Amino acid sequence: MLPNRRRMLGAIALPFVSAACAPAAPLGANKPPNLPKTRGAESDMVRDEDYWAEVGRHFTMDRSIVNLNNGGVSPAPESVQAAMNRHVGFANSAPPPYALWEIAPPLREAVRRQLASQWGVDAEEIAITRNASEGLQICQFGIDLGPGNEVLATTQDYPRMINTFRQRERREKIVLKQFDIPVPAEDTNQLVSLYEANITPKTKLVLVSHMINLTGQIMPVREIAAMARRRGIPTIVDGAHALAHFDFKLSDLDCDYYATSLHKWLFAPHGTGLLYVRKSKIRSLWPLMAAHSDKDDDIRKFEEIGTHPEANTLAIAEALAFHQAIGGARKEARLIHLRDLWCKRLLASGRVRLHTSLKAHPAKLACGIATFQVEGIDPVKLQAYLWSEHRILTVAIVHQQFQGVRVTPSVYTTPDEIDRFCSAVERVIAKGLPA
Repeated sequence: MLPNRRRMLGAIALPFVSAACAPAAPLGANKPPNLPKTRGAESDMVRDEDYWAEVGRHFTMDRSIVNLNNGGVSPAPESVQAAMNRHVGFANSAPPPYALWEIAPPLREAVRRQLASQWGVDAEEIAITRNASEGLQICQFGIDLGPGNEVLATTQDYPRMINTFRQRERREKIVLKQFDIPVPAEDTNQLVSLYEANITPKTKLVLVSHMINLTGQIMPVREIAAMARRRGIPTIVDGAHALAHFDFKLSDLDCDYYATSLHKWLFAPHGTGLLYVRKSKIRSLWPLMAAHSDKDDDIRKFEEIGTHPEANTLAIAEALAFHQAIGGARKEARLIHLRDLWCKRLLASGRVRLHTSLKAHPAKLACGIATFQVEGIDPVKLQAYLWSEHRILTVAIVHQQFQGVRVTPSVYTTPDEIDRFCSAVERVIAKGLPA
């Protein structure tokens, strides 16, 4: 039998309460609870709608809106919101200097250890940031480059990261070199070869998106990073959409630098992120805000941002417990299931083109994000119609290689909401957009 909501919320809250009471507890002592057991085989769990309805009840989303832009920023579960509110309340009821500078630091270290353990790296390689952009810009600005040095990226990397290198071009006369990749890309060896073919003797740094925000394309990060390392070139990985979305360990990637937002797929408070820096690379990477020289080898130098709220960071522990309760592999499978529900239904119309691969592949080509295009329909107008007429939130994508609408369900998305979205698009396919 499924437990009631109050029992479930209490179970998920327990690990953080324990951690708060004993922040120095051994790593792994507070194991995440199990969510309700599914009826039937584990392989059937992705279709166990009673189970996923129970998961969905942890979110406080307005169900009159269908949110299919979870790739932008996700709502946090109710337990995460409650944890953050507790920490905000404590910081304002106790003397703030005591709360922020005495009580919070050891709890922050517990969160750091928990994140490192979950993703298979050393806690001394994990910095807690405010978002993927901050973590990536620490790397993009912090690596020494000189005039004429080349940075390699694709035309599908995130605009903010491209603009970061463009500023270094204007200010320091480095050179940003970009190249196209296929849409969708289904040959991982071809992708690695494209990076390798665009490397020159002047290439000093490679940027690669783990999951491309435009289409959900998953890139072969480990192979690209290994190829670049053989040539003595470090790799920065933009993992904004990847961590806690599909199942992997940071240690699997063997990359030098990795940054992500935790308010996307981990469901952590808005304004939380993670930066991984290989231990041997910490000393040579400059922080965005100055740190004392005694922190040259300390991952915490990247957290030197002055006075800041700790509630966001400490509530990450609650989000991590929620993620662990579902399980990374189970979460990945559910997101793929939801993606396939709408993709295969719309493809049946004969007028829809997918810019995201649905093929099963050992290297994982995609997960929950997918982008589609309806023949003869302006995607910007389609996105606006879905929102204004049906309160369905999606993202219009306009790129030099393709156009479309990006759709991003989450674990709280229901089959009925997928049906509501598909029905609205099918109406447009049959009758066109209203004048």
